[in-house]
Amino acid sequence: MQAGHRSPKLRSELSAALAACRGAFIGTGLISGMSNILMLTGALFMLEVYDRVLPSRSVPTLVGLLVLVVVLFAALGVLDAIRARILARVGAALDESLSGRVYDTLVRLPLRIGTRGDGNQPLRDLDAVRSYLSGLGPVALFDLPWIPLYLAICFIFHPLIGLTALGGAIVLIALTVATEVMTQAPSKAVIEAAAARSNIAEASRRNAEVLIAMGMLPRMAARWANANRRYLASQQQTSDIGGGLGSASKVLRMLLQSGVLAVGAWLVINQQASAGIIIASSILSARALAPVDLAIANWKGFVAARQSWKRLNNLLEAMPAQQQPMALPAPSHRLAVEGVAATAPGTNKVLVQEIAFKLDAGQGLGIIGPSGSGKSSLARVLVGVWPSARGKVRLDGAALDQWSSEQLGPHIGYLPQDVELMTGTVAENIARFEDKPDGNAVIAAAKAVGVHEMIVALPQGYETPVGEHGDALSAGQAQRVALARAVYRNPFLVVLDEPNSHLDADGDTALTRAILGIRERKGIVIVIAHRPSAIAGVDQILMLNQGRVQALGPKDEVLAKVLQRPPGVAAATPITARSEGGASA
Repeated sequence: MQAGHRSPKLRSELSAALAACRGAFIGTGLISGMSNILMLTGALFMLEVYDRVLPSRSVPTLVGLLVLVVVLFAALGVLDAIRARILARVGAALDESLSGRVYDTLVRLPLRIGTRGDGNQPLRDLDAVRSYLSGLGPVALFDLPWIPLYLAICFIFHPLIGLTALGGAIVLIALTVATEVMTQAPSKAVIEAAAARSNIAEASRRNAEVLIAMGMLPRMAARWANANRRYLASQQQTSDIGGGLGSASKVLRMLLQSGVLAVGAWLVINQQASAGIIIASSILSARALAPVDLAIANWKGFVAARQSWKRLNNLLEAMPAQQQPMALPAPSHRLAVEGVAATAPGTNKVLVQEIAFKLDAGQGLGIIGPSGSGKSSLARVLVGVWPSARGKVRLDGAALDQWSSEQLGPHIGYLPQDVELMTGTVAENIARFEDKPDGNAVIAAAKAVGVHEMIVALPQGYETPVGEHGDALSAGQAQRVALARAVYRNPFLVVLDEPNSHLDADGDTALTRAILGIRERKGIVIVIAHRPSAIAGVDQILMLNQGRVQALGPKDEVLAKVLQRPPGVAAATPITARSEGGASA
């Protein structure tokens, strides 16, 4: 019942964007009406020439009619140009209204359903809807209601002419319905095949080094070729159907025009119509069926836009807009994790469960455990990236879901396991792309993690572009810049997932100083570690195994228990390797 109540409301999110353009659509409808009336100019001109000018041989009448026709056709051209500009602006207004919402949803979607599927499909769907609204497709829809006017005039000329035109209209409308039915499945297959092809290409691009180094390129190329063949086959089928029906409609329309001429000629021979009616009725019948012909020609775009509209509706229904809650005071005292369980987005597999601990301001927690024990999953829950399936994460008593991400973000510092910088400068990345970043705060963050000297040694210092995905920096440099980003403006809770995976000895020392600095300013720091050097600055340890807490307490006590290490054992032994042995023991 609840879902049933939500759906209409959320569907109206798209409808509201179009409703805001209601005035433009009304204006387009009025202009279409005037344009269709002006379209009668050619037919009426021919009727007058054949029935008045030629019998009377009156040149002044011909000149007067010609001047009038020029004025009317000029007005028609102006109206058509205005209509095209209005529709283009309707598409742009729809995009402007929804693009921010779609982008926000695109970013949050992997955190809800995982990374499967084509992540950019929502943007392409919005582009498809905008392109259709800005093209000739809506013109045909606005012109379709005026078909009865042209048919009525054909009936006024003579019932046989009207019946001939009506028969042609029925046949073309039947072709339109056939186009709709026959292109649905192929159009859907084209979109699915295109997504599969794009996914393979993107995965291959990201893993280019592996493909080349291990000779996997030919096999992946074969997979891409198979996906590409499926895409081309589906697209060819769609084009064949649309093109075939479009050609049939074009031939039928020309045949109908000739048929109307033949009927008109028969009527003239039998003295039931004038010669002018022959030409005028031929022009009118062709004009009457032109919107149907145009609709068929643009049917592929209409089907694509309709499918895109449906997907956007479903997407926005699944990802409702976040409400801005009342602002809460900045946290400064405590982090409490209360029986937290978490699953990966889009799955039901529980990765961590029954996690509970508390940390006060100034404390540091190291999370250790074997690979696959749920350490990174827990980190994502702690910073609010993944919602907890059960339990709560609280800052000063308030659950994370009581903040919006924009409100919570300044209080959180997060260094993910896989570091990737955004296209921009070093300073912009550290400042989290604030509109008006504080240069002093940027430098303070860099100095806090010991990366200031490294940055000023870059070709352009803090204004050095990091390149796409941060490729202009080494892995270690990118990780240290991301670490500075995590501590920018002194967030209360800082979670670092394997922060020293790409650091050398100097980097490890700077990391320890940064962790101690966070604690000294009464922040809370949580470090997920595979190497002992990463947890040198913490005072608490949590040992995870198979998603559950195996040990929790002061660092020295837990390490002595978990590692079962007698004095003199090398401290450089990896924690995860020793903890697996400890756990099995």
